[in-house]
Amino acid sequence: MPVEITWWGHATCTIADSNVRVLTDPLFARRLAHLRRRRGALPPPGARRADLALVSHLHADHLHVPSLAGLAEGTRLLVPRGAPRAVPGLRRLSHLTVTEVTAGDEVKVGDLVVRAVPARHDGRRLPVGPHRAPALGYVVEGEARTYFAGDTGLFDEMAEEVGPVDVALLPVGGWGPYLGDGHLDAGRAAEALARLAPRSAVPVHYGTYWPIGMDAVRPHEFHAPGEEFVRLAAERAPAVAVHRLGHGESVRLEVAK
Repeated sequence: MPVEITWWGHATCTIADSNVRVLTDPLFARRLAHLRRRRGALPPPGARRADLALVSHLHADHLHVPSLAGLAEGTRLLVPRGAPRAVPGLRRLSHLTVTEVTAGDEVKVGDLVVRAVPARHDGRRLPVGPHRAPALGYVVEGEARTYFAGDTGLFDEMAEEVGPVDVALLPVGGWGPYLGDGHLDAGRAAEALARLAPRSAVPVHYGTYWPIGMDAVRPHEFHAPGEEFVRLAAERAPAVAVHRLGHGESVRLEVAK
């Protein structure tokens, strides 16, 4: 059975594997604080349909309480350990089944096993404040092993901690003109791809949200990361098939067992 990946924009994807729908970092807002959606229509209502949703860290563009509130009753939600204490709005989502996880934890949903893996990223809810929950990535294993990196920088143990994967969903940009530590740009994402050596990759986390009033500030940081990642991945990881999707587009991947 093929695995299907749909990119809805930013870090929000649907992974359809083994008759289970997994939604990553759901964000369905036209505007978030100082950010507005500049490219791609808002995802249709069907994008919210999921058996399981994953939240990688507490930043508001990844843990977006209003978007989570729109998920169907009974949806399973995995969040970093400590998230409900740090984000009180999570505790009001009584229609969801919330499970707190940390790196190394495994959760079974249908025929999938989801394993939380480390990420190198400042996972605090605000730019300042206590570290109450780790930033995580996830490996979704069914017919394929799909790595959703969330937000992360490169780190020496990345390939070891993530393990063998068939598909990598890697962030290649951001929502502003400058990327700080703990992020992957197109070049660092291509290096991560070379280390992980999956069969396929999909670039995410670029070309969707941008600060209001900053359209003319370093616009290449908004438009270019996807194409730049494709170019650099061909140089550094030529054996990997890279699928650069448009907003709302899907790719079906046959995985050899």
